[in-house]
Amino acid sequence: MTAQSAITAAPLQRLQVPRREWGAAYAALKRLLADKDSTENVFEIMRALNGASTRDGYYKLLTTAEGGRLAYRQEDLAAKLSDRAWLATMPPGSLGAVYRDFTDNGGVTPDGLVEVSNQVMTYIEHPIAWFGRRIRDSHDLWHVVTGYGLDSLGEACLVAFSYPQTKALGWAFIAVGAAVKSRQAPERHPYVAAIREGYARGRQAAWLPAQDWVALLPQPLEAVRAQLGLAPPATYLSIPLAARGSAVPKD
Repeated sequence: MTAQSAITAAPLQRLQVPRREWGAAYAALKRLLADKDSTENVFEIMRALNGASTRDGYYKLLTTAEGGRLAYRQEDLAAKLSDRAWLATMPPGSLGAVYRDFTDNGGVTPDGLVEVSNQVMTYIEHPIAWFGRRIRDSHDLWHVVTGYGLDSLGEACLVAFSYPQTKALGWAFIAVGAAVKSRQAPERHPYVAAIREGYARGRQAAWLPAQDWVALLPQPLEAVRAQLGLAPPATYLSIPLAARGSAVPKD
């Protein structure tokens, strides 16, 4: 090969840590608190505030043998959870069966989260990005194992739970916003205490991002909860079901 025909390697590009955009996050939070179903604003807040948390979570995943196997396989959790025929084979009372009924009754799907997130997040072929997508795709599994419903209080409690689990600042930002907004609820209930309880449970529980959900799905839900250190959310459950939906009132 002559000097003239030598191929010059392109310089390697470092994976950039996103800068925090507080203005964008605040604007998205206002829209989200006005309408909890505007899920695209959740992803906008995460994009604006999460910084290095996804990278750090992936590195933590690699420090365990179990997490290393998950990272090596890079399984597409959304595709697996979208296989309704497979979920139909789950034993009664199992995590998989309860998850199937939970998503069917709630009208939510993994593909729905993927579609909304793709409107905000740029798809990147990188293992750190895979880790972030895995947390996204397990969101409704976290609902099931924590015992939080799809009502506005359940969502607020779960985002509070998610902050110590992921160290993603976006979750804390949403939880604080929801707690403040709950003071405008039409009824008086311990909404803020329930959200604080979610945070405390997130600190005490096993690290959910490292769990092999596909292996856990056929197992009895209560056994999975015991394994993860998840006792029932007492404060959340003490609030009447009808009142949970109005905990974070729409504008």
